[in-house]
Amino acid sequence: MGLIIQALYGVLAIALAVLLVLLYKIGPALVRAYTTPLKDLPGPPSEHWFFGNLKTIQVEDNSVPQERWASQYGQNIIYRGFFNIERLWTLDTRALNHILTHSADYQKPEDARRNLARILGRGVLFTEGEQHRQQRRILNPAFGPTQIRELTEIFVQKSAELRDVWDADISKAGGQARLNVLDGLSKMTLDVIGLAGFNYAFNSLHPQEGKPNELNQAFQAIFSVPTKFTIMMIVRNIFPALDIFPDERTRSVDRAQEVMRRIGTQLIREKKAEIQREMSESKLKGGSGSVARDDVQGRDLLTLLLKANMATDIPDSQRLSDEDVLAQVPTFLVAGHETTSTATMWCLYALSQAPEVQKKLRDELFTLETETPTMDELNSLPYLDAVVRETLRVHAPVPTTMRIAKKDDVIPVSEPYVDRHGQVQDSIRISKGSPIIIPILALNRSKRLWGEDALEFRPERWDNPPEATSSIPGVWGHILSFLGGPRACIGYRFSLVEMKALLFMLVRAFEFELAVPKEDIHSKTAIVQRPQLRSAPEQGSQMPLLVRKYTRAL
Repeated sequence: MGLIIQALYGVLAIALAVLLVLLYKIGPALVRAYTTPLKDLPGPPSEHWFFGNLKTIQVEDNSVPQERWASQYGQNIIYRGFFNIERLWTLDTRALNHILTHSADYQKPEDARRNLARILGRGVLFTEGEQHRQQRRILNPAFGPTQIRELTEIFVQKSAELRDVWDADISKAGGQARLNVLDGLSKMTLDVIGLAGFNYAFNSLHPQEGKPNELNQAFQAIFSVPTKFTIMMIVRNIFPALDIFPDERTRSVDRAQEVMRRIGTQLIREKKAEIQREMSESKLKGGSGSVARDDVQGRDLLTLLLKANMATDIPDSQRLSDEDVLAQVPTFLVAGHETTSTATMWCLYALSQAPEVQKKLRDELFTLETETPTMDELNSLPYLDAVVRETLRVHAPVPTTMRIAKKDDVIPVSEPYVDRHGQVQDSIRISKGSPIIIPILALNRSKRLWGEDALEFRPERWDNPPEATSSIPGVWGHILSFLGGPRACIGYRFSLVEMKALLFMLVRAFEFELAVPKEDIHSKTAIVQRPQLRSAPEQGSQMPLLVRKYTRAL
């Protein structure tokens, strides 16, 4: 009997310990849910005690439920996340400008940063505050216009390789083929970031030309993640200590991280040795034997980064450690690969639904009498630029992101609004720890800013964009797709020129038509928003288009 009582006491002690940990981890959030001033904002009723409104968001297309709620309740609303905790969702451009420009006061959530670190390491997407500013200072030169101009040759070369792969597939099919264009675009952009980022050959478009690529396999393992959240994923976010009991997905990510770390370390070691040799040769020829920031030259981003970091005119306090440099390798991969391939895929989808736009774009592309355009030539085409802008507006690759208030604050708004109690408010009061959703896609297609045809793909709107859109706090193009403020996307020029090179090569060579009914396409978000077929969700992400060769009339 005594042993049974002792066992019961043991079980009770464990249960009490778990309850205390739960209260410690979740208690402040639950208390805040009852005390936060956000509760005075209008919004939809909660649908579930644990999931709040998240199940509705999970089932529908990106941003659609929130846009519906905004049309019903106003531009400044709340909806509920896990444990019914209120999340601020605002389309007010002044409020968003305040949040994005005060990046020290509004940071990524800890669980999101932890997940980023697990997959990408502690690179520029992970860091905050002074560490982020330090990394950004060193990285900036590698993403300037001069460097992107140097990389354009790689963009064009790999675009031509993808064109030739599709051309061969179409020839085998007799002149028209149903292609999952997402697959080919993903392989092309992975090859590009391999060469442009590290001078590393993935050989994704031509795997038969090389041995099985270890880094390619690791990359695919990391980003082949389930799009549905599970209870265990949520629990792991709350209790990171549970990582000591890894599941198969965790083990797969860890193995891939080990490969990426090992190869990244090797690449850095080899490139540093190469730079040291250059410096020694310079000294032998009567040069200074040192590197200054103005001397930074090279083609791949990692070499540029290392040279900038080794420059003798940079104070030691501003240099990145080898660990910090290594953390940028997977960051380059995801930022330079996922977003561009997805954006270009959505552009081909949009062109398949607008044949008159497709024809007009193709006619402009043929005004360049070259097969290998430069960056300046690509940027000289106004309708190509408008098509890219309109794609990134209507089909932003990353539809939302989240921030957490690091202190109590008062957020200004551009227009007064009415709260739940019928009171007119001229600001949003927010308490420390409150989550905020940055509605990238919803702001890009807000009818209040863009007009009643905001949901339509119409590149001509960029001939004379509405005056109201000038208030959108984006770093590029009066859209929020690359964010704004100190944490705006550092690689946006890279992505834009690569996308233009792809469209130049593919639209001149092929005509595109959707291979399934438009209603069958359903967009879901993992890292970026990707399409699935409602009729075949088990097949994963895909964009099936009918692609046929274009023959130009002489």
